[in-house]
Amino acid sequence: MKDETKRRVKETFSKNNEAYVQSQVHNNQTDLNLITEWLKPDPAWSALDIATGGGHVARQLSPDVRTVFATDLTEQMLENTASHLSSFDNIHYVIADAEELPFLNSSFDIVTCRIAPHHFPHPERFISEVQRVVKKGGYFLMIDNIAPEDDKLDHFYNTLEKMRDHSHVRALKVSQWEKLFRENGFQLEHQLQRKKKLPFADWLNRTLEDETDKDQVTNYLQNADAAVKTYFAVQQQAEEITEFSIDEWMIKVRKL
Repeated sequence: MKDETKRRVKETFSKNNEAYVQSQVHNNQTDLNLITEWLKPDPAWSALDIATGGGHVARQLSPDVRTVFATDLTEQMLENTASHLSSFDNIHYVIADAEELPFLNSSFDIVTCRIAPHHFPHPERFISEVQRVVKKGGYFLMIDNIAPEDDKLDHFYNTLEKMRDHSHVRALKVSQWEKLFRENGFQLEHQLQRKKKLPFADWLNRTLEDETDKDQVTNYLQNADAAVKTYFAVQQQAEEITEFSIDEWMIKVRKL
């Protein structure tokens, strides 16, 4: 990662490590169960969870595979997660950059990455690294926020996220991700595009402390035009934003 982007990521996740463990969005068990359903883990498999954050996916995979390597760029985040998951003795924690993984070629049967790639400045390097470390015939499962295909909505959403989280780089469009997978020799196996409801206060307070910054984000969303508000399903009560929805994509691909 670029040094400045890396610094922002570490800064954001170091001070908010517990918030990500407790986050309603990251603790969505329905979402986590779907990962198991799609991957059908084998007890002999070795798994890699990239940018593990609060360790939700690593925890989900742990009972069904031989070993899980949970990586993250931020040491404090990883230490906090390891403390929460101390009873899972087959999870190993490694400080690692998603775009420069410290593993040998063809090391893992499955690789996962959930709600993180929008922090990566070079997604093409990330996917290239995933392709390198996963075994031939192995699977990569990714879940992430995505930008709408419409350029205006794309710009609005990425601007909003950058205001709220300075470590945000860019949520890609599905068409952009599909191109990267094709270029790196992955075959699409399963995909799901859906709307994800975000409780506004939880989403806002997870990364921001300064009230001026919070007001700026709130005003940006409140002052959006009707078409934007409709697309993102902005809900208000007594002129206060309670929730809104973004696009999320879940995909499983196989290395050819």
